[in-house]
Amino acid sequence: MQKRDLNKSGGSGGGSAAPAPKRGRPFGSTSGSAAGSSAADSVAPSTLLGPSLQVHTSFADQNNKRIVLALQSGLKSELTWALNTLTLLSFKEKEDMRKDSLAKISGLLDALLQVIDDWRDIALPRELQKTRRVRTLGSNSLVTGFGYEYEALGSNDNVKQSGLTDASVQKNVAKFRPSEWWYEEDGLFNLDDEGRAEKQQCAVAASNIIRNFSFMPENEVIMAGNRHCLETVFQCIEDHSTEDEELVTNALETIVNLAPLLDLRIFSSSKPSYIKITEKRAVQAIMGMLGSAVKAWHCAAAELLGRLIINPDNEPFLLPFFPQIHKRLVDLMSSPALDAQAAAVGALYNLAEVNMDCRLKLASERWAVDRLLRVIRAPHPVPEVCRKAAMILESLVSEPQNKALLLAYENAFAEILFSDTRYSDTFARILYELTSRPSNKFTAARGVWGM
Repeated sequence: MQKRDLNKSGGSGGGSAAPAPKRGRPFGSTSGSAAGSSAADSVAPSTLLGPSLQVHTSFADQNNKRIVLALQSGLKSELTWALNTLTLLSFKEKEDMRKDSLAKISGLLDALLQVIDDWRDIALPRELQKTRRVRTLGSNSLVTGFGYEYEALGSNDNVKQSGLTDASVQKNVAKFRPSEWWYEEDGLFNLDDEGRAEKQQCAVAASNIIRNFSFMPENEVIMAGNRHCLETVFQCIEDHSTEDEELVTNALETIVNLAPLLDLRIFSSSKPSYIKITEKRAVQAIMGMLGSAVKAWHCAAAELLGRLIINPDNEPFLLPFFPQIHKRLVDLMSSPALDAQAAAVGALYNLAEVNMDCRLKLASERWAVDRLLRVIRAPHPVPEVCRKAAMILESLVSEPQNKALLLAYENAFAEILFSDTRYSDTFARILYELTSRPSNKFTAARGVWGM
């Protein structure tokens, strides 16, 4: 699949761009600074990282069937053993060369997803669920319009009986009851609070294992092409307001890791569906995370949108949400959190490359240019973020309709041109585009800004 990033002219160093890094939780990452975390990693001795548990590389090969059967059994002791084992196998330390792939263990991914689905089935209390309504209005009539006329009249179009008594209709009505009553929470095998808590812990552990697997390149293709996996994680983030926070975070990070290979058209494909997630619902779930007040969630959602738009096949599903996306990303650029600014700039960098309409809407978004300039002037501690902010401005000025809006910032552009040599070339091109006439756009003549 052709990726949009490969055709960008603003690549650094002229070489091939490095793949997008995975979202991890390195030592010292809570400080909020990439430089601080790398420094902490370099000076922290290995003894501070805690005990290290070693698992033999052949363990999964020898016990793969037992692991899957233990997950499918639902027995507490077997399930706990399987989840603990997979947690160790899926966690890869530095210098760890284990190559444990989901492809080696048949049925493992579906078994883990079933653990999450079992919790999702009982996560919402039954008193808050929409229950079946029994329609009794007009039940003594042949055709009532309330759902029972088909059963009352039989499967044929013609009425076989000329008249139906009230008792016969009521008898038919009484027959139609939910057949899956044994799946209900208040059924024979009802769970108390302790049982519900255990189910929830198992679901969180399974989601953490799936998240760990998504970091391994050999698992990406399998997981990104598994509709059940994508539907489960998208449903988790869709219900972020009521679902366990760690479960939502694991699901979101899994999607971010799989985003470069994710094609939203899988939700309308012929692959078997379990939850009936559509492309629109998937994007709406991401938008809900983008609007969240939790920093880790809206940063991950911004990064996810920036990765999804790289695939041109995802454009038709994201384009209707672009006005909301632009507004929220511009708001994030004003956040004091540096990682929120970096995530917003990274997403806008890819969104600005989609088409002319996107560049026009972004330029007309209130405070967009001001906040891009603020990121450069501050400056942001990561030079790549500042470079991308300057490249976004260059993309905006390439559209003639945006020149009138950007001419108001000519002095600000000139100030950065003469004060910061790292981005002088970019802002020289910006000022050249602003001051040159359309007829001279493709000429080799030098402009007033030294081009």
